[in-house]
Amino acid sequence: MSNAIVKVAIYPAIGIARVGNAPAGKDDYFIGPEVSGQVPNPPGGFKDKQGRVKKQAARFRIYGYDSKGNVVREITAADADIQWRVEIANMKSGWYMFNNALDLVGAAIPSQYRNLSVTDRSRLIISPTPLSISGKNQSGDKYRFDDGEFMGTKVPLGELRTDEQGRLIFLGGDGHSASYTNTAAVTFANNDTWHDDVSDGPVRATVKLKDGTVLEADPAMVAVTPPNFGQGLYGVVSMYDVVYNMSVAQNWVKKPKMPDFYEHIFPILSRMSHTQWVNQGFFMAFGQNSPADFNDPKLIKQLSSTDKKDEWLRKRVFNWFRDPDSTDYQPAKVPPFYGDYFGEYSEMALDDLSITTVQYDWLKSWAAGKFTTEKPVRYKTLEEVPLQDQPHMLTKTNLDDCLGGPFHPGIELTWPMRVPLMWKEPFRLNIAAEGDKPEVNWGPLLSTNIVLEAGGPLAASGPGTLTRWLGVPWQTDEASCLSGYDPSTYLPLPSFWAARVPNQVMSMDSYKRATKKSVPDGQRLKHFDYRQDWLRDFGTAYTTKINNMIKKWHYLGIIVQQDGEVDDANGLLPKHYWIETRRRDFDTPDATYEQVVYAENLKTEKPEEKTLQLKAGVATTTPSRKRRVIPRNQM
Repeated sequence: MSNAIVKVAIYPAIGIARVGNAPAGKDDYFIGPEVSGQVPNPPGGFKDKQGRVKKQAARFRIYGYDSKGNVVREITAADADIQWRVEIANMKSGWYMFNNALDLVGAAIPSQYRNLSVTDRSRLIISPTPLSISGKNQSGDKYRFDDGEFMGTKVPLGELRTDEQGRLIFLGGDGHSASYTNTAAVTFANNDTWHDDVSDGPVRATVKLKDGTVLEADPAMVAVTPPNFGQGLYGVVSMYDVVYNMSVAQNWVKKPKMPDFYEHIFPILSRMSHTQWVNQGFFMAFGQNSPADFNDPKLIKQLSSTDKKDEWLRKRVFNWFRDPDSTDYQPAKVPPFYGDYFGEYSEMALDDLSITTVQYDWLKSWAAGKFTTEKPVRYKTLEEVPLQDQPHMLTKTNLDDCLGGPFHPGIELTWPMRVPLMWKEPFRLNIAAEGDKPEVNWGPLLSTNIVLEAGGPLAASGPGTLTRWLGVPWQTDEASCLSGYDPSTYLPLPSFWAARVPNQVMSMDSYKRATKKSVPDGQRLKHFDYRQDWLRDFGTAYTTKINNMIKKWHYLGIIVQQDGEVDDANGLLPKHYWIETRRRDFDTPDATYEQVVYAENLKTEKPEEKTLQLKAGVATTTPSRKRRVIPRNQM
C-alpha cells in the first residue's frame, strides 16, 4: 500500500518545557507554543492565584511516514499502542565551568570542573530513574522524576503525563535552587555547592500499530529551561535561526533562491522594534514614534516595496546591520546585543552580536530588490497546518521560542547547538543509545580540541547534556546579564537577553495612566515613555540582587500583551502594548503613584477617588532605586 507506515518519528525533535513553582493542577500549567507566532494564553494568566509561576509543558507527538518519506498521519492512541520512555538528568554541578563558548577556535578559554573538591562526581549529578508511560490521560505519582539526588538530597525534576490522544506531556521542575552548604551565590554562572532543577534528556517511544507492526520511533530531546518572562517577544536571532544557518552551511537544507519580505526580512526588523517593551534603548531607537519603528505600517509599506524609488531606504537599513563575516569592531551597527566575546575581550567583532550569515544574505538580496512579498499563511492551531508541514512546524516553533545568542552562556540552549557534530540530520540531534550514561571525565581542563573532536562530549546527546553548559543556578545568570554595562553610554545598550530577561519595562501603573482618556495627552505620553528596571525590587548590591533572584524570581512581573484604548493620542500611542503584569507583592500602587494621580486631577472639580489604601504604618512596596552598574567581567 502506498500509505503503509514504515517509519515513525517523535516531534518536536527538540521540545522546550519551562520551570514553574505553581502546582501543576488542571489549569495551573500550559502547553508551550506549537505553531509559529502562537502565544500561550493559559486560563487565569501565567501565574496562579497565589502569584506562583505556571509551568510550561512540552507536548510530543508521533508521525508515521511511508517509504517515500511522506507523512501519512499523526499516530495517536486511537491508531496504536504507544509506550513513551523518557530519561532526564541535571549535570550542571558535576560538569565544567563556563568561561566562554568552547567552539570559539583560538579564543575559547579552557574550563576546569565545577565543585573541583568533590571527588565522587556522581553525587553532583541529579539522575532520576527513567520513566515510561502509555495510554490516554495518564498522570500520578508513579510518573514523577523524584528520586534523583544532589549531594544526598532528593531533587524532583518533573513528571510525565499523557493527553486525551495519548500524546506525551512533559512537565519540568519547580525552579528551585539551593546550596548544600547554605553558601550565598557570588557569580553569574559558576557557583560551587549550588544546584538547580532544570534538566534535559531523550524522549523515546515504541509504537505497535493495529496490524501488529512494531516500530521504534526516531527519538527526540526535551530541555527544561527558565520561564519566559517576555511572552510573545522573540530574539532578533532565534535558536531556529542559528540551527537553520548551520544546516545551510552544511548543505543539509537549501535556502530559498530569493527571500520573502514577510517571512524572512520583516521578522528581523519587527523583533528589533518589539524589544522596545523590555529595553529602554531599543524603545528610543526602534520603538513607537521613532523614525526606525519597524512596526509602523507606513514604514513597512516602503520597506516591502519593490519600487526603484524605495531602493535607497532598503540599502540604508541593510547597511546598518553588522556583517557576520567581518572582523571589524563596529559597535554602532545593529542589532545592539552583546556578543560571545563580551566579558573576555574588548573592541573585537564578536563583542557584539551579529545576525546569522543566512539572515545577512537575505537582507542583502532584499536591499538589491531581489525578494518576494507573498505573505505567509498564519495558523492558530497545529490542526490548521498542512499535514506534511506539521512535524517541522513543531520543531521550528520550539526553537524559535529560544534565543540564538549571545551564548555567554545563554538562557535556554547554548553554543553546542551550532556545532554540526551534534546533529544526526537537519533539526534532529544525534542521540546516544538508550541506557548510555554521558561521560563526565574529559580531563582536568575541557578545551576546544576536546569538545570538537569526533568522539568528544558533543558526539551524542543524552540525559543532561544540553543544559550542562549553562550557568548554575539559572537565576544568577538571569539577574546578572542585563544591559548597558558602560554607564557612560547614552542608551542602556547593548543588551543580553531582553526578550526573555527584561531590562526596563512599562509598569502596569504607567499603562493605566497612558491609556486613560481623561489624562491630558502630554501627560499620557510621559507615562508611556517612563520605563522602570524589571529587577528594581531585588536591591542594588550585586550579591544581594542575585540571591534575591534565587529566592524570589517568581515575584517578577511577566511581560504580556495588552490592548490600548481606541483613543491613541493623535497617533502617538500604540494600539498594542507589552506590559509588566502580576508583579507579586508590589501590585498596590505606592505613594508616588498617588501623588501623580492627584497632580493630574488638580484642576478638576471632582478628582478621582483615592487609588490606593496604604496600611497604617506598613509600607506596601519597595521604593524604586537606580540600578548600580557592575561590569559583567568583574562578577
